[in-house]
Amino acid sequence: MKTQNRLQEIFRDVFDDDKLVITREMTAKDIEDWDSFAQINIVIACESAFRVHFEISEILALEKVGDMIDLIERKLPA
Repeated sequence: MKTQNRLQEIFRDVFDDDKLVITREMTAKDIEDWDSFAQINIVIACESAFRVHFEISEILALEKVGDMIDLIERKLPA
């Protein structure tokens, strides 16, 4: 499954919104309930779903959904 599609499932689950559509340019400002707690839930869900581990510095550098997609894809085995 494409990374963005799987990530969209995670966002829909975290925000309890089956109609949520993410884009690479989306930021926390674009989703009303995206706060620090939601961010932690997104990170944990991504680590579990993709079987990767994020360093704190990597998480802090994320500015938009596209950054998360790129980070996940860099960590996935070739």
